[in-house]
This record gives sequence, structure tokens and C-alpha cells, in this order.
Amino acid sequence: MPSPKLKQLVGCILVFAAAAFYYFSTVVIRRAAFHVSIDPAFFVFVRFFLGFVIVCASMLIKGRKLSPRRYDLLFGRAIANGAAVYCFYTAVAKTTLAQANILNMTYPIFVALLSWIFLKKQRDLITTIGALAAFAGIYLILARGPFQFGWAHMWGLASGLCASFAMIFLNLSRRYHDTETILFYLFGIGSILTYAAFSHAIHWPRPIELQFLMLSSGFAISGQYCITFGYRYVTAVEGGIISSSRILLAAMLGPIVAADPLLDLKGWVGAGLIFLVNVALAWRKSKSGDQCTQDNHSVPQRLQEKNTAVSTLQQPLRPSSEQLQVRIKNTRPDMLIKARKRRMR
Repeated sequence: MPSPKLKQLVGCILVFAAAAFYYFSTVVIRRAAFHVSIDPAFFVFVRFFLGFVIVCASMLIKGRKLSPRRYDLLFGRAIANGAAVYCFYTAVAKTTLAQANILNMTYPIFVALLSWIFLKKQRDLITTIGALAAFAGIYLILARGPFQFGWAHMWGLASGLCASFAMIFLNLSRRYHDTETILFYLFGIGSILTYAAFSHAIHWPRPIELQFLMLSSGFAISGQYCITFGYRYVTAVEGGIISSSRILLAAMLGPIVAADPLLDLKGWVGAGLIFLVNVALAWRKSKSGDQCTQDNHSVPQRLQEKNTAVSTLQQPLRPSSEQLQVRIKNTRPDMLIKARKRRMR
């Protein structure tokens, strides 16, 4: 069995990989705008439909069966995620790539606030402060120049709010369902709802459209798998803060892949602040994991010692089988001697 520290490391790596895949998915959407005109809803539908096909094929190959237990969590996850993806892709189409990713990454603060309400076990003040610090870093990045919030930017904020609900539903759903069940309902329900709401924007794509649709969906689905597996070992708040590293990708790669402006000093201070929050969170989680491991080993030992002492006091002394045989052997000669003395009398 892997150790808790190894599981923690795997979870952090997977969540970070998901952030990178999600970012490159939006890069493809931005690049596609220079060549073809594709509605954001079309990207959303292909992402969910292709993911649904991949999940079904994987389940058939592995011989897995669906094991749904909490339909409310599965449907809640699918609906919230579908709304978040549509708002996010719309923000990518209507604003810059950096702005869309930054506004989408406001969800850690929403996760922190919602976790205080719904997840009692995760009401951690220090982690919540970390989420606030990450949000402060986002603000510093946005404060690097004239940035005015308009209706177009509301799509990015709406995607962050919906994504926070999706993350909380995912964290809760992982307690009852395996990965295949979660992704099956996520992609299946997402495909149905997207087609029902935006059927006018969905058509048989041309070869060049299909190329961009498949590439963007491939990155997004890879990110979906990574974040679903990664959330086995991290909480909703911690995963949200680690995922905020996507802002650093947007800051460093934006000018190269999307022609975004370079960050000034305030922007880099905000990016550095987010990095420090991620490092502090990982360090604190590893320390708490070590302490929990020590406690888990010491408590059963103390209980065993305590139970042994109590059982020794409570149970009467019982001779073993060897002791009984010795007593029987020693008793027979004594009985014979006493019987002889009685006869002589």
C-alpha cells in the first residue's frame, strides 16, 4: 500500500497536470478563432461527447459496471461542471485568454467559502486564509493595467462560481463512487444538456473544425481525468489552491502562445504569492499527514496494551491443558494411597 505522503504527492501532481491541460485546451480555442468560426457550445458538446465515448470504451475493456449510490451528487457535479465549462469557453471567446483563465481561477475563494458551509470536516481557518491569499494574488495580476469589468468578464466570474460547486460535488461524490461512475454521468449528462440547449450551434464539422474540436477536447478530457483521480487525495480547498497554478501558466505562456501582454511587477508579485500559497499548503499537508500517521500507529498500540491489561484483570485464571494433565497425574497416586489406607483400617 502506498504511503500517505506518496498519495499526497500523486494527488498534487495530478491536479497540477489538470491545470496545464485545461490551459492548453483554451489555447486551442483561441488559435481556432484565427482560422474558423466555432461557437463555444460546440467545443463544450464535443468535449463531453468524446469523453463519454472514451469512458464507455474504457468500462467495456475493463469489464467495469456502474455503481451509482448518490444520484444527487452525480447530477449536481455534472450540471455544475457543464455550466462552468460553457461560461469558461464563452469567456475565452469574448475576452483575452489570460483574463478568462484568471477569472475562472477565482473559484478557490468560492470553494473556501462554500466549504465552510457544506463541508464541516474541512472548516480549516488556515487553509481558508490560503485561499484568500491566492485570490489576492489573482487581484494583483488583474491590477497590472486598465481592467474594467463588463458583461463579457462576468462569464469568467460565473465560470469560477459554477466550478466551485462542481469541485465540492466532486469531493463529496468521491466518497461514494469510483472514477468511471463519476465520469460516465459527468460526460453523459453534459452531452445531453449541451445538445438540448445549443442544438442550433452543433453541426457536422468540416475537417479543419474537427481538428480544433478534437485537439481542444483531448486536452480538456485529459485534465478531467487528472483532476478526478487527483481529488482522491486532496480536499476541495487544497485542490482549488493547487489548481490556481494555471494563472502562472497564463502569465508565462500567454505572451508566447496567445499574444497576451507581459506582466509587470505587480503581476509577478501576484503570481509569486500564489506559488508561495501552494508551497505552504503542500508543506502543511505533509506535516499533518506525518502526524496523523504517527497517531494512527500509536493509538491502536495503546488500545491494545490497555485492552490486554483490562482483560487480564477481568478474566479468571484458567489452567492450561498441560497443567490439567500434570494435576491429573499427580492426583491419581494420592487417591490410590488414600484408598489403600482406608482398606487397611
